[in-house]
Formats: sequence, structure tokens, C-alpha cells
Amino acid sequence: MPVNETLATYSDWLYRSALGVYLFAVLLYAVEQAFSRAPRKSEALVGAGAPSVLTDEPKSELTRAERIGRMGAAMTVLGALLHLGSLVMRGLSAGRAPWGNMYEYMSLLCLAAVATWIVLMVKFSIRRLGVFVLPPILVLLFLGGTVLYAESAPVQPALRSYWLVIHVSVISISSGILLIPGVTSILYLLKDRRTDRFPKLPSADVLDRMSYRTTVLAFPLFTAGIICGAIWAEAAWGRFWGWDPKETVAFVSWVVYAAYLHARATAGWRGRGAAWINVAGFAVNVFNLFFINLVATGLHSYAGL
Repeated sequence: MPVNETLATYSDWLYRSALGVYLFAVLLYAVEQAFSRAPRKSEALVGAGAPSVLTDEPKSELTRAERIGRMGAAMTVLGALLHLGSLVMRGLSAGRAPWGNMYEYMSLLCLAAVATWIVLMVKFSIRRLGVFVLPPILVLLFLGGTVLYAESAPVQPALRSYWLVIHVSVISISSGILLIPGVTSILYLLKDRRTDRFPKLPSADVLDRMSYRTTVLAFPLFTAGIICGAIWAEAAWGRFWGWDPKETVAFVSWVVYAAYLHARATAGWRGRGAAWINVAGFAVNVFNLFFINLVATGLHSYAGL
């Protein structure tokens, strides 16, 4: 099927527009973080799931910093819509699932991370954390759109399988979701150690619950993605598992996240110990994303994935 160059161009424009909107959102979050006051103790308890003690009091008007923060949240949603449009246009231009190379894989992964952040931002009322969460995603998007960029084209014959739709999408989405608890676990370690030094961060309890619940959501998806990859490997290469570099690091990542979930439920490891394990999982995830995909040679190298 010939590539529709017009749709491919629109996809690139939407991608760059989304990147610009995300950057603007980070600046707005930074303004809110810099000029808003630290939450009172009662507000921190509400964010941690305790009943509000202010329910019978009239709500005060939003401060200027809060209004700017809301603009940042709106820009994040707009950027996600543009980002989604970029992926849709890329898929339509090539007539296939839009995650057949490293550029597209990175784009889907970052969209999953942004969508996860939007959900957490609404659920936990932690909008100001966008100044910490979005920058790593911006870096990945920038590298994806420059160093890893690839023209819209049909995939290689080896990738023309329905497993491309299933395996790669599930792995990409779950990996994107797992970026968020990595960042929040780092913030938890900072907050837990120097509570007075970071008064504008949410409570350590909120950060811990965010990290845990997000990992609980992503881990089964990541597991399913590995299983689907093994099934596809048996059909394509005649074996379920061959300790290819990407397979090996994916397995290590799975073990680390399984250890985190176990540690989070264990009294002696709950808290800082579990958070450090989650940060290790974040590091392995990023290592797999870059070093294994771009430097190591293996059966996955031909796909750019």
C-alpha cells in the first residue's frame, strides 16, 4: 500500500504541535509550583484520602497561581489530543498500526505516560507535580522526533503480523505507564527524607499510593505483553524464549517490578525500601528503552524496537 504523504505530513505537524503544547504546560505548572503556597495539614490529609474538614466552608476564589495551574492542566489535555491525532494520522498514512518503528513506539509510550498522568492528576489533585512528571516525557518525545525519527512507510515483512498490534502496543503502553511511578517514587524518597525542605510536594503517603496503584495497573499489562511476545517469537523464530538482549532486560524489568509489589506489601520493606526498588525498575525500563534498542544487537534490532 502506498504511503499517503499528506497524512504523514499532518502527523508530523501534530507531533511537533503536541511537543510545543506540552512544553507550555510545563512552564505553567512551574509558575503554579513557584508561586503557590504549601498545602495546609488539613489539605494534605484530604489529598491522602481523609475526609475533608472544609466541606461546610465556602470555597475561596482561585488564586492566580491556581488559575495558571489549571491552564497547564488544560494544555496537557490539549497536547494529549494532538498527540493522539499524530498517531492516528501516522497509522492512516501507512495503512498499518502506528507503532512499527522506534519513533512510533516512543510516541505511543509517551502518550500512555501522559494519559496516566492526566488520570492521576484528576484523582489525586496533584496538578503541580506536572512540573516534575512531564519533563522526562518531553525529553523522550524530543529524542523520538529527532534522533529516532523515521519516515512513514510500510513495515518490514517480518513485522506483518497481528502480533505487532497486540504485543508491541501492550508493551509500549505498559512501559509508558511505568514511567510515572518511577518519577513519583523519586519524589517520595525526597519527601520522606526531607519533609520540611519540600513543603509544596504532596505528602509521602500520597506519593507512595500513587506509585503503588499505578504499578499495580501496569504490571499485569507488562506481563501480558511479555507473554504475547513469547508466543510471537515461537511463531516467527521457532522458540518461545532465547535470551535475546531485549528479552533478557525485559525479564529483569519484570522481576524488579514483581519485587517492588512484593516489597510494598511486606512490613519490613514498605516505604523507602520499596521506593528504591521502584526507582531501580524505572532505571531498567529506561535502559531497555535506549541502550538495548539502540546499541545492543539482537533479533529485535531489525525492528528498531
